[in-house]
Amino acid sequence: MIPKELLKALRRIEITTNRLATEQLSGNYTSVFKGQGLAFREVREYLPGDDVRSIDWNVSARMNATYVKVFVEEREMTVMLVVDLSHSQKFGTRTATKSRLAAEVAALCAFSAIKHNDRVGLILATDQVEKIVPPMKGQKHVMRVVREILGATPERPGTDLKIALETLYRVARRRSVAFVLSDFFASGYERALSLAAARHDVIPVMLVDPRDEELPDVGLAAFEDLETGESMLVDTGSAAVRAHYKKTMRAHREATVRLFRKLGLDHAVVRTDQPYVRPLRDLFARRARRIRR
Repeated sequence: MIPKELLKALRRIEITTNRLATEQLSGNYTSVFKGQGLAFREVREYLPGDDVRSIDWNVSARMNATYVKVFVEEREMTVMLVVDLSHSQKFGTRTATKSRLAAEVAALCAFSAIKHNDRVGLILATDQVEKIVPPMKGQKHVMRVVREILGATPERPGTDLKIALETLYRVARRRSVAFVLSDFFASGYERALSLAAARHDVIPVMLVDPRDEELPDVGLAAFEDLETGESMLVDTGSAAVRAHYKKTMRAHREATVRLFRKLGLDHAVVRTDQPYVRPLRDLFARRARRIRR
């Protein structure tokens, strides 16, 4: 039986993200995510202006008139959601934790997909694969995907994006659009990301909390690593400590973004202290502009 609080959260996310997918992202989604190619639909008589390369000579010979082949875009796609469930995703100091933010962003991407008859699949991972939900269509399936993210109780606390990306490469045989939702506080996943990006349209979505960027001045404070359980005492009253933390975190983020750019990946940054629609809308707009060039 699904807990009452989880049902309420699911309903709230369903209403919000379904509306946003319709009002904010629907047109952009169609223009920047293309299907698998062209599918034959019919033959019809040649009209002035038709490309002569599309003439079907066999049919034309039989009908004693000129006929052309008509193709349409094979629109159906698969959208894979790769969600980091490590314990660092439980962190959040503003309106939501990173895991809640991941669930809402995943729901928005999934609703955008099913409105265009695309399939949606899910990979949940920590330092192991926690769950795989095969791609399917329909609103009921999307709500199952969101429920799996929100209601997940991971067996392991750590992060290994390499395993998640290798699983994406292995289980999604056809080219898919793959949203990877994580704070990317991990290492050793670069080759796996490169291999996944060679097969799929991989879109990293970086989850950020303000405290990932700088520490507040609250004097002596105890900090716990949510993944290892280790704790340490930090003097946040020291300007040197705060500056070192800020410099280290900025360097990590810049290195991650450089990796995305090196691999030619579009990415979005969504924050726990800001609305998440605009970064996704901006991402789609950038892709649309590039396609039009």
